[in-house]
Amino acid sequence: MLGAIFGDVVGSRFEWNNIKSKNFELLVSRCEPTDDSVMTCAVAESILSGEDPVAVMQRWGRDYPGYGYGSNFVGWIYSSAPAPYNSWGNGSGMRTSPVGWLFGSLEETLAAAEKYSAVTHNHPEGIKGAQAVSAAIYLARTGSSKEQIAAYLRENFYALDFTLDEIRPSYGFDVSCQGSVPQALQAFLESTDFEDAIRSAISIGGDSDTIAAMTGAVAEAFYGIPDELIDRLLPFVDERMMDVVRRFGRRTGLYPRLQ
Repeated sequence: MLGAIFGDVVGSRFEWNNIKSKNFELLVSRCEPTDDSVMTCAVAESILSGEDPVAVMQRWGRDYPGYGYGSNFVGWIYSSAPAPYNSWGNGSGMRTSPVGWLFGSLEETLAAAEKYSAVTHNHPEGIKGAQAVSAAIYLARTGSSKEQIAAYLRENFYALDFTLDEIRPSYGFDVSCQGSVPQALQAFLESTDFEDAIRSAISIGGDSDTIAAMTGAVAEAFYGIPDELIDRLLPFVDERMMDVVRRFGRRTGLYPRLQ
């Protein structure tokens, strides 16, 4: 979960100012959480509490206005009768990291990814993006190798038939799942450690905060996050978000230093 928040915060300053390089300072004063972090916390709270995801996501969205939500999602947040709107946007993939940790089997993880996607993103591509990220997290945290993770993703979700070096010169802003989830997963697969995964994700440009959030979520499950990077992230995360992170940590055994 903190992997997604870390990627979001680092990527926030590059969303509209892409950098095609891995050489940049990770965290600076103008970094901030965006909708990726807000909705990741909302999904985590819904799973942990058992409360209806629609109610929780609407509450978090209303309490954190102006965090970069898409226009359709803003309408959904404030609707008195919220209904899914057939989105294939990457909002489903960026908020799904808690799903990859909080269910006991791959089958349960895939079903939950669909559930927490489909409240808004009920298009097949929206569900597919959430399931791919959730499955990669589940496989990474349960000991699968990168080769095994890649094989599963290729068989069930995306071809992953490119390298970051090949796409970096021409890759542009794309908020669809099909145009950003494979790129985020490839950034993880090519990485050497957690920090390198974040740098790799941001280096291709595009929807930098969301791509880095998805990459960071999988990278955390595979590598963990160095304590030094967690310490650097904490000043950017408010107490309400941290409360959810701590509760998530108690459920999963993660983040004992933060309890």
